[in-house]
Amino acid sequence: MSPIRGLQIKGLSDSTVALPQFLNEIPVGIIVFNPDRRVVLINRALEALTGFHSREAYGIPCRYILRSNLCMQGCQMKLVGETSEPVCAEANIINRNRQKISVRLTTGPILDSRGHLAGFIKSVEDLRSCEDIVDESGKSFLFGRMVGRSHEMQRIFRVIPVIAQTDSSVLITGQTGTGKDFVAEAIHHASNRAKGPFIKVNCGALPESLLESELFGHQKGAFTGAVENKPGRFRLAHNGTLYLTEIGDLPLNLQVKLLSFLDDKVLHPLGSTKGVHVDVRVIAATHRNLEQMVREGRFREDLLFRLNVVRLHLPPLVKRGDDIRMLMDHFLQTFSPRFKKKVTEVSDEARHALVNYPYPGNVRELRNIVEYAVNVCEGNRILLEHLPTYILEYRPGEHEPNGVLNGVPAVPSFKLLEVGPDMSWTDTERKMILDAMLKTQGRRSEAAKILGWGRSTLWRKLKRYGIMS
Repeated sequence: MSPIRGLQIKGLSDSTVALPQFLNEIPVGIIVFNPDRRVVLINRALEALTGFHSREAYGIPCRYILRSNLCMQGCQMKLVGETSEPVCAEANIINRNRQKISVRLTTGPILDSRGHLAGFIKSVEDLRSCEDIVDESGKSFLFGRMVGRSHEMQRIFRVIPVIAQTDSSVLITGQTGTGKDFVAEAIHHASNRAKGPFIKVNCGALPESLLESELFGHQKGAFTGAVENKPGRFRLAHNGTLYLTEIGDLPLNLQVKLLSFLDDKVLHPLGSTKGVHVDVRVIAATHRNLEQMVREGRFREDLLFRLNVVRLHLPPLVKRGDDIRMLMDHFLQTFSPRFKKKVTEVSDEARHALVNYPYPGNVRELRNIVEYAVNVCEGNRILLEHLPTYILEYRPGEHEPNGVLNGVPAVPSFKLLEVGPDMSWTDTERKMILDAMLKTQGRRSEAAKILGWGRSTLWRKLKRYGIMS
């Protein structure tokens, strides 16, 4: 356990205050290091930002927790140690969910009573709410991380700033891959809660027994293995936003507990007889038909009414008109420099094939297709041969406009990429890997089985060929 947890602050009042408790009330991420630049303590705001718990981070070098690009350019703490002066810089960090976050890092020294260096303290301020939402070129319209100028998206862009100024619950609906996560983030960053944490929980990713503890927290000894208090995601999101994705997968007993919290903003951790007041805005999202689930008895009607104060429905990609071309160019400009390629355009034939594809996976599927094409393209222009084979096999009329075939979601068919006689083994192996990853929708363990390799072998080759950064 961290020795700093026993430290107390005296002189603020007649009573003493525990240092971790004091730091947890600061809405900006704080991390404390010993002189060897190893983590001693991180506060609750930084836990929410990075996804790492303080007990996990204790004793770990800074670069493995913040994972900042400044680590490769020159450590702030090294400079502070030489000058004993605070240092401030803007940077990017990678959180536990592999998201890149723009932050402002300010590092200062901690001096003992004799003026000797006793450690470091670093503040981590989330800058995502300060990023421009409209690009200056005027060629496309951006809101947060969303791109589009179709009538449907313009309507959503106009309503987000209005919704953001209230604390009402929001329900975001739409097919898989339409961008519900991005809308939730945009609402948070346009709101007065932008300086607070944005916590995402996938209600379908954890078993019921773990989900309750993850959401509402637990007290030490509440169940076997509960060796210490856990705050839960609601408390981590205090003064910010809690985003519940796949809300349709929330078990019925937790639906009751969520409804109770939405009514009085008081949560009851497992094993505790005392409620805790938390100031959190709740945004929920689902691709399911909640009204149908209510009729089937799988979702509470009163919870639906409570979440459905403000409702946003995201249209499927096929109903967004020219946004397909805009997104295609946007993803091309994103992946080409990332993979150190010089791909600058899409041929007319390839563009025609992409524009006329129904996209059952919506924007996420288009993004994956462009990423794949940039990876296999060896020139500066994406051709038909660089597209996944199932795109070329598609025939108009096979699917309905919403991406289903006779009422059943369309599942793309795959076949192995053809290997040309003039291709080197490096090119051939790279194409084999890409095809396997595409076939398994990015699941590395399954792709490794298809290729007959161990997972570590696949990981090394992904790094070697620049397929994974």
